[in-house]
Amino acid sequence: MKKVRKAVFPVAGLGTRFLPATKAVPKEMLTVVDRPVIQYVVDEARAAGIEHFIFVTGRNKGVIEDHFDIQFELNHTLAQRGKDDQLARLQRLQPLAGQTSFTRQQEPLGLGHAVWCARDLVGDEPFALLLPDMIMQAETPCMKEMVALYERTGSNIIAVEECDPSQTHKYGIVGRGKDTHNGFEITAMVEKPKPADAPSNLYINGRYILRPEIFGILARQERGAGNEIQLTDAMLKLAGEQAFHGFRFTGRTYDCGSPEGFVEANVAFALARSDLKGISETIAEHLSRAKPAGQRMAG
Repeated sequence: MKKVRKAVFPVAGLGTRFLPATKAVPKEMLTVVDRPVIQYVVDEARAAGIEHFIFVTGRNKGVIEDHFDIQFELNHTLAQRGKDDQLARLQRLQPLAGQTSFTRQQEPLGLGHAVWCARDLVGDEPFALLLPDMIMQAETPCMKEMVALYERTGSNIIAVEECDPSQTHKYGIVGRGKDTHNGFEITAMVEKPKPADAPSNLYINGRYILRPEIFGILARQERGAGNEIQLTDAMLKLAGEQAFHGFRFTGRTYDCGSPEGFVEANVAFALARSDLKGISETIAEHLSRAKPAGQRMAG
C-alpha cells in the first residue's frame, strides 16, 4: 500500500464574499491572527507527514507562491536586527526545496475540475485533499488521524462532523455504516439533502484522502450541479468500485470562506494563544459593554 505523500490545495477561487479585500489579495492569504489561512491548512498537512504540497491556482494568486518561497532580503534584515525568534519561526514554516508545486485551473469549472488539474503532479498515488477555506482546531490534527485510518484500511477517507439535523440541506451528508478502527464505513453520499431525506447528520468538512482512480472518473468531464464538474459525483461513482470510510472529527472547524466564520476563527485562535488570551478577553468584554460608535455620537 502506497503512503500518502502528496496533498492538493484548490486555491483558485475568487473570494467574492470578501470583496473589496480580495480584489488584490487572495482570500487564502487573509490572516487569522498573524498567519494566512492557507498556512494553517498547509501546517495541518505537514503534521500528517505530507511531503509534497500541490496548489491549484488561478489568476492573481502569485502571492501564494511567494508566501511559500524564501525572501532573502527579509531573512537578512531579521538576522541583522537580531530578531532570531522571528527568523526561526519563518524558517520552520518554510517548505523544503522541491516540496511545492503549482498548476493552473484556467476556468472555474468546479472542485472536481480543480482536483483533476493536479492529476499529473499527483500521479498514481493516493493523495490528501484539503479545502483551504476550512481551518481546524484539535489536539491531534484532522489529517493526521485520517492518514492513520487510511493506513489501517487502504480505502478512500472522508472527514465528517455533526451538524444540526435541520441544517443538512446546506452540506454534503454521508450515511454511516459499521464502525471500523477509528472510523466507519460510508454507505451513502448525498449532496444537500432535505432533513427528511438525509441518511445522517454527518457532513463532509473539507478533508479527504482519495485513491488515484478518481482521476479517471474526473477525466470524463461530466457536468453536475451548477454545470460544474463535481467531486461528489465522481466519489459516488468510485464508491461503486472501492470502499470509502468516514473519520468523525471532534475538534472545531471554522469556515473562513464566509465573513462570520472568518471572524469566529480570529477570535477562537486568539483566545487559544497564551500571549493573546488575556487581551482578547479584555477587548471582548469591553466591546460587549460599550455602545456602538453611532449611538455614542448620536448621544
